[in-house]
Amino acid sequence: MSDKFDLEDRLIEYTVLVAGIIELLPHNRIGLYLSDQLTRSGMSPALEYGEAQGAESRSDFIHKMKVALKELRESFISLKIIRRHNLLKEENKLSKVIDETNQLISIFVKSIETAKKNRNK
Repeated sequence: MSDKFDLEDRLIEYTVLVAGIIELLPHNRIGLYLSDQLTRSGMSPALEYGEAQGAESRSDFIHKMKVALKELRESFISLKIIRRHNLLKEENKLSKVIDETNQLISIFVKSIETAKKNRNK
């Protein structure tokens, strides 16, 4: 299996992890707001990555990867707010998804850097 499909599978698993966190958030004003935000930002990277795979050019690929990266960063901040506000009792699940978000951010930053270098060749 190629790296492309490994990352795709990882992003799909990430989406499932995020969905699990969303389902555990309290149904109060803050919990609902953050769950709405996290629904959008946490589910988007897998979909954006899928679009990037069908990019029409290297620049289009870079743009779509940057959008996915932006959504991952937004998710990372939402998850940190959830942690600091103690909105989730399942700290292990929250730690796992925060760690995975951080790792995916690193992967996307490196991938974008590589694509930019290759574009200039």
